Amino acid sequence: MSRIDDLIQELCPDGVERMPLGEFATLVRGNGMPKTDLVEYGVGAIHYGQIYTRYGVWATETLSYVTPEKAAKLAKADPGDILITNTSENIDDVGKAVAWLGDATIVTGGHATVIKHDQEPKYLAYWFASADFYVQKRKLATGTKVVDVSAKQMATVRIPVPPLEVQREIVQVLDKFTQLEAELEAELEAELEARRAQYTHYRQAMLDQVDAPRMSLADLGSWLGGMTPSKQNAAYWDGGDIPWLASMDVSDESTNEIRGRVTARAIQETSLKVVSAPSIPVVMRSNILRRTLPVGFVDVDTTVNQDIRALVVGDGVDARYAYQVLRADSERIREQCVRTDGSMAAVSSKSFFAWKVPLPSLTEQRRIAAALDEFDALVNDLSIGLPAELAARRKQYEHYRDRLLTFKERTA
Repeated sequence: MSRIDDLIQELCPDGVERMPLGEFATLVRGNGMPKTDLVEYGVGAIHYGQIYTRYGVWATETLSYVTPEKAAKLAKADPGDILITNTSENIDDVGKAVAWLGDATIVTGGHATVIKHDQEPKYLAYWFASADFYVQKRKLATGTKVVDVSAKQMATVRIPVPPLEVQREIVQVLDKFTQLEAELEAELEAELEARRAQYTHYRQAMLDQVDAPRMSLADLGSWLGGMTPSKQNAAYWDGGDIPWLASMDVSDESTNEIRGRVTARAIQETSLKVVSAPSIPVVMRSNILRRTLPVGFVDVDTTVNQDIRALVVGDGVDARYAYQVLRADSERIREQCVRTDGSMAAVSSKSFFAWKVPLPSLTEQRRIAAALDEFDALVNDLSIGLPAELAARRKQYEHYRDRLLTFKERTA
């Protein structure tokens, strides 16, 4: 029998009472505090959107701050309080909770609630991540595009409340799981990063050995641009089946999963043109260029937005080879051809299209591309396999967490 079982047998042999949250806690709904209020220094603040994107089960430091003047008007969270989201675009993120374990009082704003209680903070935060809570919040949630569980509804959620000694023992076990998960994630990410670095080195070494005439990017084929049809005109978007590639969807991997779709009417009534497959889109204008130059490969006919130029290779040029060469040179191109002095970073068209790359015979291009594609596939398999392994381990942790948080209920 485990230490937790021993404590339950000793302290609550007849079962654990389930209590409505509102019976042992006070819920204070936040208000105000848009992202524009956040500053680099001041009073610690947790924005509701950060709870489900940037925080784990607990936190001892905040990522953001507000001025003391703003803080005076906002809901306060004292050490040990729980901050929980009331609103999101999906049911999973509604009710995401973080226990505030820092030393100072902090604040939160709209779409979040502060839960003030007398229980073990981490125990409650872990429970709010459980399947038990998920089932209850689904019944309470309202809305479709925006899902909401109000503070009043949250107060009706029934929570198993074992003695504090039991709660703390459970927290110790779940903290170990959390630590193991973080360590595994770091190990897998390090392994994946090492493989990516190995591939980058391999690709560069192979292309550096190419002894062939050099050709400018402009001469590799046709470079086609695009635009964004008016979002106000539903006829250009609703029910569309023609891919429309936005700059945010261009990555070093394949960009076949294009999220945007436009209609045939958008093609007919605007300057938007279809780019024939295969094509190699390159982001030419975006602040992401301050960090990287996104290059993609699309093997379906598509359209693109105004911040992209897509290469359709000409005779004597293999598309996969051109893609691999552009990827290999992307960082050097970014360093030498990107202007960052304005509000938006942009590629200098003149220097970009003048950039030269080696162009051996078509047969040699295909041989090089095939070798690099094969190595690329190995890295991609790893990119899929490692996250899958981490997801499987998380499922195991979640299953055990839910078991630890499930008790025989005490009856009156």
